[in-house]
Amino acid sequence: MIPVLVSALMWLLLACLLILRRGRGERSVTYAALVIAIAMTLNIDPIYVALDGLVGTANLVTLLADLALTVGVFFLGRGVMKASDHQPRFAQLALGTPALATALVSAVVAFFLIDRGSTTTTFMLDLGYQPAAAAYSVIHFAYYAIVLTAMAVLAARQLRVNRGVQLLPPASLVLGSAFGFALTAVVITMDVAHVAGNLDLMTAVSVAYNPLYLLTFLFLCFGFAGQPVARTLHARSRERATRALARELEPLWARATAVRPGISQSEDAPFHADDGETLLHRQVVEIRDAMIDTRVSFEVSDDERGLVERAERHLLGAGPGTAAWVAHGQPSVGWGKR
Repeated sequence: MIPVLVSALMWLLLACLLILRRGRGERSVTYAALVIAIAMTLNIDPIYVALDGLVGTANLVTLLADLALTVGVFFLGRGVMKASDHQPRFAQLALGTPALATALVSAVVAFFLIDRGSTTTTFMLDLGYQPAAAAYSVIHFAYYAIVLTAMAVLAARQLRVNRGVQLLPPASLVLGSAFGFALTAVVITMDVAHVAGNLDLMTAVSVAYNPLYLLTFLFLCFGFAGQPVARTLHARSRERATRALARELEPLWARATAVRPGISQSEDAPFHADDGETLLHRQVVEIRDAMIDTRVSFEVSDDERGLVERAERHLLGAGPGTAAWVAHGQPSVGWGKR
């Protein structure tokens, strides 16, 4: 049941990303959703049994699904890292290609050391007593723990700079990573207990497996799907605020350009008033130019000065480097089977 639910979540996430992230160049999370969705689908019992029968009933589909999941987790981590302004050395190493390659090669070697027998839909329960099987599982989940820790660190940094609805995606990623880390601890404990013959401990710990598995993917999916949604909501809210400020500045801007015409009055200068940020920026620059130009007489009230300063603060909130944009009049580039 859990593979079915998680598979549905991942296919839904993929659909959301394809719709909400159209036109965006960075597709690590989209690739991750696709690969993990395939991995989860392969773990659905009827599909698993049918496909494993096609490849020789040696549980090779387990290997394919687990490798796909590992690659998918890698892409998830890379997606979070690429969205972060600051990338700690630990995160770069954990989410690097060498770490992934090491995990994949080690897992493949361990897998082929397992006496796998015939097809089983409870791979680790049936074969986990073998040291090679325990090593195979530990390799995967140790890698997941490393990647999830790096993801949590990167997402936590976003909590410090985001505001409002934009806090929800990184908070969800932190929670999902925390549940995932707890899941890896549970699985590794089960693996060690199984190979040591302590079945009572393995059974006791296994109670947490399914809830943690589902919570991990639920929060991670919400976090990744929520990012483009939150970004869209924030952009729309900012656009409304920008347009409102531009309307308030319109009379003052008209007075300023009447005494000191700016490039907005020039037919040869490129000026796109249909873009709210560009319009507001041009208004602020030309009002400020009129205020500081000693050759013209242009006075503003305290309320009007406050309005200009409010517009400047709004523009400065667009992202790093916007101060130079306002000051110099240049457009900124804103912003498993067990």
